[in-house]
Amino acid sequence: MSRIVVFYSGGVASYCAARRVAEDNPLLLFTDTRYEDPDLYRFLDESANKLGCELVKIADGRTPWEVFRDERFLGNTRADPCSRILKRDLAKKWVREHFPESYDATLVVGLSWDETHRIGPVRKSWEPYRVRAPLTDYPLMSKPEMLAQVRADGMEPPRLYAMGFPHNNCGGFCVKAGQAHFRHLLRVLPEKYAEAEAEEQSLRATLGDVAILRDRRGGTTTPLPLRTLREGVEAGTLALADDWGGCGCFSDDGAQKPGSGGDVGVGS
Repeated sequence: MSRIVVFYSGGVASYCAARRVAEDNPLLLFTDTRYEDPDLYRFLDESANKLGCELVKIADGRTPWEVFRDERFLGNTRADPCSRILKRDLAKKWVREHFPESYDATLVVGLSWDETHRIGPVRKSWEPYRVRAPLTDYPLMSKPEMLAQVRADGMEPPRLYAMGFPHNNCGGFCVKAGQAHFRHLLRVLPEKYAEAEAEEQSLRATLGDVAILRDRRGGTTTPLPLRTLREGVEAGTLALADDWGGCGCFSDDGAQKPGSGGDVGVGS
């Protein structure tokens, strides 16, 4: 019989996806970026125990910032070497080592009904393995309903949700995030923002005028460093697009349409 492997992120979506296949005794696979919020690990272990499923934790050993330095490339909304190396490539290596025949494993992702555009690239990336997205099946669940399900199962959701973050990855940081996300990070987790700002400045000193975010005002696209964003927000001089971007570590290589994710909207 094919073993079900759930890509288990420590978020409520992957929990609810795993919950839907729990009767099939899935294996929960967590790929650790070493840059997570501490409360993620609490929820990871607690939820795996609640489901009664085996939890496997693997890690490359590096953080996203260490990957950026090693690759000499700063991740952004269009290219995410952090997700590729610390999540996708690592998971593929593990799956192929433990389930060398594609019919030995069915892979489960926590993509929901509003992320169906990501399912095709994920399935193509994992061919010839079968990929399922249980949360795209009825009954459909919203994020508030997923949070309510976690509480109904006797657990407290990871704290980042209560702090206003849409996901529980990388401690609230993500190179695929948009302007609104980073503005929120600056407000509620200033120490995490300060760390990211310092890391980006260090890479800029090595790689040149690069940045996670982009400024598209005036019809041109230029890098928008986190330091510039912070100074503009603090001074009230920088109008930002109300764009949160999107975290999708197990999607394709992160390509998004121009104007999405890390852009400041034209004319803003």
